[in-house]
Amino acid sequence: MVTGQDLYNVMCSMVPLYFAMLVAYGSVKCCKMFTSDQCSGINRFVAVFAVPVLSFHFISLNNPYQMDIKFILADTISKLIVLFLLSIWAIFFTKGSLDWVITLFSVATLPNTLVMGIPLLQAMYGDFTQSLMVQLVVLQCIIWYTLLLFLLEYRAAKLLIKNSFPGTTAASIEKFELDSDVISLYGHDAPLTTQSETDENGRIKVRIRRSISSAPPGSTSSITNTITPTRLSNLSNADIFSINTPMNFLDNPSPRLSGYASTDAYSLQPTPRRSNVNEMDVIGTPMLGRSPVGGRRGLRGDSPVVDQGRVVWESPEKWWDEERQGCKDITMSDREISFRDSLKVSMAEEAVDPKNEIESNQKMPYAFVMLRLILIVVGRKLSRNPNTYSSLLGLLWSLISFKWNIEMPSLIKSSIKIISDAGLGMAMFSLGLFMALQPHIIACGTKRAAMGMGIRFLCGPLVMSLSSIAIGLRGKKLHTAIVQAALPQGIVPFVFAREYGLHPDILSTGVIFGMLVSLPITLIYYIFLGL
Repeated sequence: MVTGQDLYNVMCSMVPLYFAMLVAYGSVKCCKMFTSDQCSGINRFVAVFAVPVLSFHFISLNNPYQMDIKFILADTISKLIVLFLLSIWAIFFTKGSLDWVITLFSVATLPNTLVMGIPLLQAMYGDFTQSLMVQLVVLQCIIWYTLLLFLLEYRAAKLLIKNSFPGTTAASIEKFELDSDVISLYGHDAPLTTQSETDENGRIKVRIRRSISSAPPGSTSSITNTITPTRLSNLSNADIFSINTPMNFLDNPSPRLSGYASTDAYSLQPTPRRSNVNEMDVIGTPMLGRSPVGGRRGLRGDSPVVDQGRVVWESPEKWWDEERQGCKDITMSDREISFRDSLKVSMAEEAVDPKNEIESNQKMPYAFVMLRLILIVVGRKLSRNPNTYSSLLGLLWSLISFKWNIEMPSLIKSSIKIISDAGLGMAMFSLGLFMALQPHIIACGTKRAAMGMGIRFLCGPLVMSLSSIAIGLRGKKLHTAIVQAALPQGIVPFVFAREYGLHPDILSTGVIFGMLVSLPITLIYYIFLGL
């Protein structure tokens, strides 16, 4: 039975975290104490030092030889069930797609375990929950975030191939080569260029570059295609700007930049640098490409921008068709871009579904060729991620220390502790800055927000409870499994969604609005499970 003292202990654990978040929110929203650049600096510290050191601290203190196999298995099975059901939906239902599989999997199964889960569950059920939460953090960083990154790069690879090698040509590709500076197939910070060479047997070797300027001089035997990214940005992990949807952009054509940086540093650019493009002017716009009649289409802004010698923008209220040299008014359906098998563009003017016209003949390279390409890119991104190193180093040290009972030297232990102690507070402070810099708390609209909250706080715990009961969890461990599944949306999936341009408004709303409603919702679960 949950007593008043139990509820007070939970509030004592959670209120300080919310206090840090609200102080940051008020300092920017009301007092204007921090500029966007200063917020970027604070979030840079959290991303590069505070959260990775916090992860290392918790993981290094956890005994890996006493892992709770049932608890881990229940969590793993719940995630696999969600992924399986979403895959079946995407394959057999017309409204399903790879894009929504990735987004809904993130919303349903990847909570904020490190920042919110550890203090909340410790206050509710005791100190033993810290070890359980740390085990989930290790699995998230090593397995589930890597799987999410793999799916996103697979989607990006299919888009790149379909734009560079439409039809059956891609089936002849036998090898991909990537320049050393290519760390994502999405090409979000620079146009990607593909150079193809065909041998006498018709087999194609493709080289992927960041720009045409890196092509070797005098090369005449290759065919080059430049893939223009869907958003023009050179964001680093210190420069992640506020989210806005195409609807918000057209309603408010000159929104302010936020300057928010991820608390988890998953943007993973090799050289941090400020963006010189207002993301609000380009986010959510369709990818430039050839129309069925041969002309290029794109949204044009108030100020013309030259992209590789051609003007891209003219008016945010018009479609531009270079073939017909004319403009067409934008309707709601013109702005809708959805993906079915990674590419389907819905435009009111087109009478033929691009899926029937293009995708029916679209082929992909052999599976092992695609797999090798994606593994190389994912490996490069993970190698630039500080959380990868913190998780692996923490796990390695815990394996050594608990095997031979070796204590960490006090000099090193104290140095790590002083930063990790600031990690939780600074992470919540960073979230408060992020909330204050957003033009809207509910960026994706009330309908999608309600859908996301339902999946996050109802469907996720339901699947987790079923898998936990099936595995044999009972008592406080079962309650811990259900409550941790009802934690708010994790930060890392949002940063991935922002970087790859895949429903960032939904994940942004999940982070912001989820943080606001998570405390009463988790308390309701706590009280209900304690009856």
